[in-house]
Amino acid sequence: MSDDSTDADGPTTEHPAPSRLRSALSSVDSVDRGRLAALCLALLAAAVALLVAAELFPYRSLNHDEGVYLQQAELLLHGRLFLRPPVEEAFRPWFFVESDRGLYSKYAPVPAAVFALGKALGGYPLALAGVAAGLVAGVVALGRELFDARVGALAGALLLLTPLFVVHSGVYLPYALTTALNVAFAVAYLRGERRGTLRDAAAAGLAVGAAFFSRPYTAVLFALPFVAHAGVTLLGSVRRGRLDRSLLARRLVTAAGGTAGVLAALGYNAVVTGDPLVFPYLAFAPSDGLGFGRRAILGHEVAYTPELGVRANALVLADLFSEWVVAGRVGTVLAALGVALALLGRSVVPGGRVRPGLLAATYLTVAAGNVAFWGNYNVLGALEDGSDGLVHYLGPYYHYDLVVPTAVFAALVLVAAADRFRRGVTARAADRDGRLLDAGRGRAFVALVLVVCAAAGGAVAVSAVDEVADRDAAVTAEYRAAYAPLADEGSTAAGTSLFSSSPPTVGASGEGDAVVFVPTPYGPWLNHPFQTLRNDADYDDGTVYALGDTRELAVAAAFPDRDLHRYVYAGSWVPTDDSTVRAAVVPVSRVSGERAVLDASFDLPEGAESATVRVHADDGSTYLVATDAEGSISLSAAAAPGRLTVSGPGLEPASGSGEEGNASVSLPLTDDDEVFVEVFVETGPASGFSYEVVFPVERIDRPDGEGVRALSPTVERCPVPTRCVPRAVDDSPSGVGVNATLSAVSDGADEPNESADG
Repeated sequence: MSDDSTDADGPTTEHPAPSRLRSALSSVDSVDRGRLAALCLALLAAAVALLVAAELFPYRSLNHDEGVYLQQAELLLHGRLFLRPPVEEAFRPWFFVESDRGLYSKYAPVPAAVFALGKALGGYPLALAGVAAGLVAGVVALGRELFDARVGALAGALLLLTPLFVVHSGVYLPYALTTALNVAFAVAYLRGERRGTLRDAAAAGLAVGAAFFSRPYTAVLFALPFVAHAGVTLLGSVRRGRLDRSLLARRLVTAAGGTAGVLAALGYNAVVTGDPLVFPYLAFAPSDGLGFGRRAILGHEVAYTPELGVRANALVLADLFSEWVVAGRVGTVLAALGVALALLGRSVVPGGRVRPGLLAATYLTVAAGNVAFWGNYNVLGALEDGSDGLVHYLGPYYHYDLVVPTAVFAALVLVAAADRFRRGVTARAADRDGRLLDAGRGRAFVALVLVVCAAAGGAVAVSAVDEVADRDAAVTAEYRAAYAPLADEGSTAAGTSLFSSSPPTVGASGEGDAVVFVPTPYGPWLNHPFQTLRNDADYDDGTVYALGDTRELAVAAAFPDRDLHRYVYAGSWVPTDDSTVRAAVVPVSRVSGERAVLDASFDLPEGAESATVRVHADDGSTYLVATDAEGSISLSAAAAPGRLTVSGPGLEPASGSGEEGNASVSLPLTDDDEVFVEVFVETGPASGFSYEVVFPVERIDRPDGEGVRALSPTVERCPVPTRCVPRAVDDSPSGVGVNATLSAVSDGADEPNESADG
């Protein structure tokens, strides 16, 4: 088509485009389409990360390490490495190590520093968006460096459709970040070899050093093929009798960058653990290391043999290549064909087979190296159950690096297949004289076939993503119901905003001026399992969360001006069991006086045969029996300095626990004690239930002598001893219930009494 136009009434005249339009068109033509594709895919990856974090993981995932990294990020934002809580026993976060200088994370600070940077720029999720964008852009660059721009762009698109990438784009874990650093290392190393530049060599060294500081073993396994290539090529240069000084300079510069990362990691160890060779995770659990033999952490122990390692890793790899790479088994087959094409095909790679061979070799080093890491056994849960363990919800994340070569080699074979198909159609469209029958129709047919294939393949890939996302969505639904009482009316809970992952606030007027005691279903740890309920590093911003039943009075004294609450729930805290807990936030009151008196009444259902009361404190216990098991039981437990007195109408001391006929018994109290009242109701020869009322009490000095202070009690009904239902969420049948009130009693007329309803 000509640039000239013909006027019907006159000669041909030229109509040049305006200069600005010509300039714009020229600029568009000069754009590197490969880089434009990388930019678009990176922005799409960032959007995916923000969406996944906000919609799929608003309350964080099943992996409670997320809370560890975010708590560590809070520390770094305050310019500190150590956490110093006001009451250490009540504020120890999950996976933090005790030391003389405070509590520190068992993990390296690099991921937390990246998350902290996101928070400083506007919100933690921005860090996730940046990591996702950087990883996709890196894979595009890697595919382009090894093959061409089309392979790079398609590899980035395939990574976006990889279930492991999608899920981890929205979680605060180190695996995507470390892989992004590894990919940056690979791209810079390969560019440095092609260009012969020191700048690329330096970038490679810094990237692998940062990856080592982030996750040392992961970085080493990925870098091994490249390190071997660096050594072999340098040694080959020496053996040829002429030392390549440019090659030597590049190797030294890369080694210097990597060594800087190693030294940074060792220096950090020296600061926090006191020994450069003791990593924080080993300080936390000395038997939680690489290799075989006895491996243990927090009571979980196994004899990790090579046989067990091989079996566990075989299961992990099977899971990875069937569910968690792009398009599952289809993507795995495509990647395998891509590896064969790159290593065995003719003239596929301009630079030869060695360069793609380095990437392909990471399959071997990552897979083989992980056999020595017992974490792969732990993520599986029960080995015989394919739906158990973290791997079912978050994938085989210790093998995260392998999604990169899978995306690149699958893209290679798809591009090669498309090229061959296009050439075949073009050849068959020629007639016997060598002329094209219809070039336009041939191109349209090729485009149509490729679009149909892409749509079909995309549907398979999206289906794989949807399948794993649905599992995590079910977990989030349970979390949403469980955390609902902690969110202020009209606000969103932790992380439901695209740019916020702050914990919910609880307090008067929604101002977050509260201390919330949380239960300990998994042991004496904060953020485990309640990882959205995190504290500010200074314990002065928003709601403060403390462990329930752990020095509660000391916590109350540390925050005298804050409202107190307890978060309680009924049911089993297992977000994967399709059973949602019933939860509530219960106000807690402080009382103090010469005595603290618990007045409680316990309903007895019709047909109850007997009722027994047990009152327990640190230094002793006493028993009473009800003389009448109809209606209800009432009792009073008065705590005074050093002594607890229990009495009640219709109650008699059990045999051997006091004088016959005496309706009042007492037992000693320590200066810092916990009073436990249990009423067991027998409803049959082998059936019954119990009520439990518990409150902390401690001796204090008052202007007119000694007294006590206490907090309002927790009140529960226990259908069985191991399953108790807090009164605030109890849906017990009619005729079953308990009321308990704790009051401060003082003889001085000028001091008002206080009361607290449990």
